[in-house]
This record gives sequence, C-alpha cells and structure tokens, in this order.
Amino acid sequence: MKVVLLNLVLVLVCAAQETPAEIDPSKVTGEWRTIYSAADNKEKIVEGGPLRCYNRHIECDNDCEHLSLAFYVKIDGRCQFFSEELKRQEGGVYFIEFAGENYLQIIHVSDNMLVFYYENDDGEKITKITEGCARGTSFTQEELQKYQELNSERGIPNENIDNVIETGKAPDDDTYLK
Repeated sequence: MKVVLLNLVLVLVCAAQETPAEIDPSKVTGEWRTIYSAADNKEKIVEGGPLRCYNRHIECDNDCEHLSLAFYVKIDGRCQFFSEELKRQEGGVYFIEFAGENYLQIIHVSDNMLVFYYENDDGEKITKITEGCARGTSFTQEELQKYQELNSERGIPNENIDNVIETGKAPDDDTYLK
C-alpha cells in the first residue's frame, strides 16, 4: 500500500512540474498587428532590416498543424506582401525560409497578445528574435511586461526592443509604410 501511495505522490509531483499547457488554437486565428520586435542582433529588426515583419493575419488550422501568416516586409524601400503556410514540426516548431532559415514558435497567446519566438540562420549567424503582436495597436503595461519577461527568458536584451507600430501602416490600412 505504501508503494502505491508513493507512486501516486510521485505522479502528482511530476504532473505539477510539466510545462504549461499548449497554445490554445482558438485564440490564434485572427487579425494581428506587430507592436514590438526584439532581437539579440538588432540590425535584423530595425526599420529596413530584413526581418522587420509587419504581421496582419494569422490562421491556425487543424489544431495549429498548419499556420498561415500574412505579413508585410519593407524591401528596398518598398512594402511587399507575403503569405506563407507553415506545417508544424516536432516540438511545435514551424519552418519558414525567409532571409535565411527560420524556426518559429508561438510562445504566448492571450485574448489581445500573441508572441512569436524564432531563430534565424542566415548562413553566418543565428539571431534570436521575438515579435509581439496585438489585436489592436498597442500593449497594456502588463502585456509589455510579459513581453519583456519572454525576451529575458530567451537571452534577448530588453534594450533591443523596437516599437514596430510607430513606423507606419501597411497598404491594407490605406497608407504606406514610411
């Protein structure tokens, strides 16, 4: 009997230490705007940088087995639209080839906030990047603090956070990026 009780306690202790529940797919799909971006190599995400993305719409299909992204990137001074469908790989990671090889994860989602983490390998260096997106045009102070925590956990300095929403709007918003 003591062995059964000990096993039950061990199972409960282990269960309490598991990683948090997976991302709720019902919260992912919809209109999202990139508010903040941060990177350990900030050159990649500054205005005009190759990985400064302006997210617009995200679709999560089949329990996020497929993730569709609609976003803009400013290339050579021109705003260009991209639409990509990514297939989930082992560990909840998605792969996209864009300015190198990118391994992407959704690391946080709530009603108003979605955060991507990805690592970009451009053939010379691996850059860690986060993108904080909102359903509106800003984060609350609590959401910004959560975003900063997520950056710190991944070794991305918070002084490398860039306010993306300040650089203008994409063509689907009736104005062009500055």
